[in-house]
Amino acid sequence: MAASPEIIAVIPARFASERLPGKAMADIGGKPMIRHVVERTARSPVISRVIVATDHESIAAAARDGGAEAVMTPAELPSGTDRIAFAADSLAGNPVLVNVQGDEPFVSPGMIDDAVRTQLEGPPDCTATLASRVDGTGEFGNPDIVKVAIGLGGDALYFSRAPIPFDREGSGTVWYRHIGLYVYRKDFLKIFSSWEPTPMERAEKLEQLRILEHGFRVRVAVGEYETLSVDTPADLEKARERYRRQPAAERA
Repeated sequence: MAASPEIIAVIPARFASERLPGKAMADIGGKPMIRHVVERTARSPVISRVIVATDHESIAAAARDGGAEAVMTPAELPSGTDRIAFAADSLAGNPVLVNVQGDEPFVSPGMIDDAVRTQLEGPPDCTATLASRVDGTGEFGNPDIVKVAIGLGGDALYFSRAPIPFDREGSGTVWYRHIGLYVYRKDFLKIFSSWEPTPMERAEKLEQLRILEHGFRVRVAVGEYETLSVDTPADLEKARERYRRQPAAERA
């Protein structure tokens, strides 16, 4: 029987941000946001190590304060995936890597566990991610909210900033909001990061489309996931308010 792979969470976090500079260090309830992400990620029982891949020493120090390892990455790397690939290069073997976004202060252990299980149940070269069912109203048309169409077998058919699928006759289709947490093997990450950006990826500005355009699977775990990605000052205020409302036992 093959040994179970090591499962390592890698959190990319750069200091620069167009809409909210230094957001990884933004205070939420007396702690920088990156600390919340680190501490909540570490609660997952499947995670053996938590690594923060960052270009700024203040973020690295905050990560270490939260019990994570920190790997310094070049500031010029173009994406979070590139930071993860840089950090993963020194890891032995072919571990399972969990890409947890550094601006998701309410990531839950259950989300991580669901995504990891989905990846392990598929072929080694598949990627797993998450989605939550939504009603297709309200902010669903917002291009900052990424949508995913899912096939009958549970694989992603397409990711888009546009509302998909289009329910032409109002037949009651199901819509899903994509949640940007990914799980893949280190060996597949090496392959992925060696590819040039693909046409649909460039059009939508969504890296995960590169996987689909090369013919690989992205399996989607669907659940009632409540996340909040902090991209703007308004998002930060929402995160602070949500933190204040949480029971003390749920706070990171």
